[in-house]
Parts: sequence; structure tokens; C-alpha cells
Amino acid sequence: MRAIPTAARAYILCAVLCAAACTLPLLRPGAAVPWSSVLLLAGLYAVCEMPARSRYLGGSVPVGAGSFFPVLLAAAFLLPPAAAALVAVPGALVGRVDKRPAAVRRIWRAAQPALATWGAAQAYLLLDGARTLRAPDFPYALVPAAAGALAFCLVLTALDGGILATAERVPVRTAWRGLLLRSLAPHCVHGLAGLMMAVLWRSPYGPLSALFVLLPMYISCWIFAQYHRERAAHQATIRALVQAVDLKDKYTRGHSERVGRASVLIARELSMDERRLEVLRFAGILHDVGKLGVPTRVLRKDGPLTPEERRVIELHPEYGHEMVRGIGFLGEARAAILHHHERLDGSGYPYGLAGGQIPEFARVVAVADAFDAMTSTRSYRRARPVGEALEELRRCAGTQFDPQMVRALARALKRHGWETAVTADEAGAAPAPRETSRHNRCGWWRGGARAPGGGPG
Repeated sequence: MRAIPTAARAYILCAVLCAAACTLPLLRPGAAVPWSSVLLLAGLYAVCEMPARSRYLGGSVPVGAGSFFPVLLAAAFLLPPAAAALVAVPGALVGRVDKRPAAVRRIWRAAQPALATWGAAQAYLLLDGARTLRAPDFPYALVPAAAGALAFCLVLTALDGGILATAERVPVRTAWRGLLLRSLAPHCVHGLAGLMMAVLWRSPYGPLSALFVLLPMYISCWIFAQYHRERAAHQATIRALVQAVDLKDKYTRGHSERVGRASVLIARELSMDERRLEVLRFAGILHDVGKLGVPTRVLRKDGPLTPEERRVIELHPEYGHEMVRGIGFLGEARAAILHHHERLDGSGYPYGLAGGQIPEFARVVAVADAFDAMTSTRSYRRARPVGEALEELRRCAGTQFDPQMVRALARALKRHGWETAVTADEAGAAPAPRETSRHNRCGWWRGGARAPGGGPG
């Protein structure tokens, strides 16, 4: 179980208190609350979240998340802000939570849309949206609805960035980057659908007619589920490849996953676009998949490699590239798999690329790979201390490694710390020294590859 940092818990508590404060007007004596509409909309949103638990519509993926925001926006257009905020709570509480601690995550998922719905309702009222809804006059009715959708989007993205910074420890300067732009168009569409629901709800046909607006949402929900099934299949394929490498090369067991995570840390320090991070993680995970084509006797040899064995093992980047050539979703990761042993001065392999000729992902993975190798204990040598390994990387920066990537790794270590690992199966493997940094809680760093002759790979 991954513990939620104290800062994130405090942030979630503040969000919950703010959401509770938004509903306080409902407790005033004589407050006119349309409870029947509140209960209908809250129940409808809760039912809409149920596909996440269905093996036919979602299975193990949260297909309902975000798909039925039109219900919340319709509530913002139909109800007073305090009442609208309540609509999101039951659906969030019954929604699927796969990660622990489930209770804290459930509470966060209730507070976040409640605040967003309250903000949307306030923006809608500010532009006199209630009057335009009583007598729909297009396109004038679109203006307050657009303001409500924009407020909904702004609140959600603001809260999302905050949780990334506090819970995931994403650098503050990049936590909010791109969130608003990616969310704006979908939320504008949700706002239009919510307005259609609200107009039909108030029409002579009544609330039942508003349900027809949700039909496209259910279709998109099904498509979303198919996408996640395909993504899960991709990840299962990658796990199978990595497990095959781990079984074959006992010296680097677990190394691939750790290099993937370390590569992502470096990329975040470089402010790479979030959409590239998963591909880079795949690059780190699969960088040594070509070892499946290397004879096991060479991989498991205890002594120094002969020149012929060295040439064989140096073919593993090309083997790996051939293995993943047809996997389209890997994108830039394929180039990283092929070139992660190139050196900045052109003395690397397989093609002797130099400087900017080496793909960016390959330069990131090279640093993560070498650092993880040096800080892992193997049956044939003890791990180096983190500081010593960093100094070695700095010494080789400009010749073997990209200095920018080395500096990014150093910053990431200062922020997150590093936990060394024992990766050999040998019972007598020496224990790995543990860094005493106060940040040494993330446990993201792994053992690295064994290079020809027994040095770091």
C-alpha cells in the first residue's frame, strides 16, 4: 500500500472543508431546497457511475469517470449552488476505487466534483442563467452555460494540479501544465449536453426526457472501456516481455521496471509533456528486452566476457528493436531501445551515434540505466553509494552521458531520494546500503544492467 503524503492529506482535508462550507446555506432555517430534484439528479449520477463496476461496460477500468459530467452541469443549471454541490457526492462515493487507501481517495473524489459543480452554479447564476433557462432563448442561453462549464473546468484542473503536486510530488512548475488545455474542449461539450438536459428537464416532457441526452454518454462510455481494455492488453504484453528477461538474466531481475520509473523522474525534471511520460516509461522498462536473443550462458557468465561474447551481448539493442518494431503504441520508445547504449562522444553502440544524433529518450534511459546499475548490489559486487554514483555520472557527462540528463537526475534525487536494491538471486549477495536522506521513502530506484566484463551497464 502506498501511503498518501502528509501534504496531500492536508490538501484533501482543505478541499473537503471547502466543499462542506459550500453546502452550509442548505442548513439555514426556511431555505427553499428542491429536494426532489436534488435526489433525482444525485441518484441519476450515482447510477451513471455504476458502469465502472460492470464487467460488460468497464470491468476493472473507471469508465464512468468524467463520462457523465453533463449530469453535474445540469444540476448546476437547475439548482441553487449549495444544492448542486450535493449531487456529485453519492456518485463519487459509490464509484470504483482501485488504489488504497480507498477511503481517502473516495472522499477526495466526492469533494472535487462537489466544488466544481458549486463553482459552475455560481458562474451560471452570475450571468443570470436561471432567467434564460425559464424561457430558453438561443444563443443567449449558451453564454451562462459556457461560463458554468468554464468554471467547472477551472476548478477541476486547479484541484487536479494541486493533488499532482502534493500526492505525486510533481514539480509545482509543471503540475498544472497542459491540464486546462486538455480539459477545456471536453468540458465545453459536457456543458452543452448539461444545458440540453436542463432545458428538457424544465420542458413539458419533464425529467424523463432529459435521460435521452445520456444515450451518447453511454456510447462514449463503452468506447472508453474498449480503449482501456486495449491499453491493459498492451501493458500485459510489456509485463510478459519484462518477466521473460528477468527469468533469463538473474543479475538484473527487477531492473527494467526501476529504470522505467527513474526515466520518468528525469523527464519530469525536464518538464517533458505528460503525454510522453508513459511512452518513456515503456522505453525504460523494455530497454533490455533484446537480451532474450542473447544466449543464457553469456548473460549468466560470472567471469569477464571474451571479445566474441562482448560482441554478442552488444547486439541486444538491435534484437530488442526488432522485437518491438511492430508494436505501434511504443512510438519513441523503439528508438530508445535501439540507442540506449550510444555515447555522446560517438564511441557507443550499435551505430556510434554522437551528440544530438542520439534520440532524447535514449539519452534519458542511458542515465537511468547506468545509475541504477551502480547503486544496486549484485552477487559479483556491492552497490556504490548514491553520492559516488552521481559523481561518476558527472565525470562521464559530456562524453558518455548527456549533462542535461545527469543534472535532471541529481535534482530528482534531491527531491525524491533513492532506495538501493539487491537484484541478484544468490543467497550470499551482500546487503544493499540504504541512503539516509529524509526523502528516502519513495523506493523507486532499481538495480541496473550488468555490462560486459561485470561493470555497470
